[in-house]
Amino acid sequence: MTALFATIREKWGRLDFLVHSLAFAPKAGLQGRLVDSSVEGFLTAMDIFCHSFMRMAKLAEPLMTNGGVLVTMSYYGADKVIANYSLMAPVKAALEAAVRYLAYELGPKGIRVHAVSPGPLKTRAASGLAHFDELLAEAELRAPERDLVDILDIGAATAFLCSPFAKLITGGTIYVDGGYNIRG
Repeated sequence: MTALFATIREKWGRLDFLVHSLAFAPKAGLQGRLVDSSVEGFLTAMDIFCHSFMRMAKLAEPLMTNGGVLVTMSYYGADKVIANYSLMAPVKAALEAAVRYLAYELGPKGIRVHAVSPGPLKTRAASGLAHFDELLAEAELRAPERDLVDILDIGAATAFLCSPFAKLITGGTIYVDGGYNIRG
């Protein structure tokens, strides 16, 4: 990561935005109960999902000389119980807390921080979750828009957050899920 940010400094001298979208947890932690997760699995997921975003923010901060935007990807399971999401839920909750604290700390430098929370999305990472197809079907039925999110929806929302049109939005979680999150 240090080499990447050194290259950005060398090549462009500054950074306007950063999108953090990393995912990994040991399969046992994705398919078992939370109480059965190993400390190693939990720490691995926490490091890759949450702490890596904090490390990236630290490296990006000196490059965001004219302000900037940091965006990470979260999920509804950070706030509400989703069957079979187990280990990922507390990790994503920690990530959303980190978003709020980073927004507070970096805001005076004009750096905005966001979590984007898409609805269930067919990704390689999601394929490791037990009963993921059932989760997709439920989301499509329960979302007021009766549609599943796709990668273009997430890209459009992220582009908006990085634009001047979102200049006073920071520190929150933006749901891009057809309204699924309002169903409780």
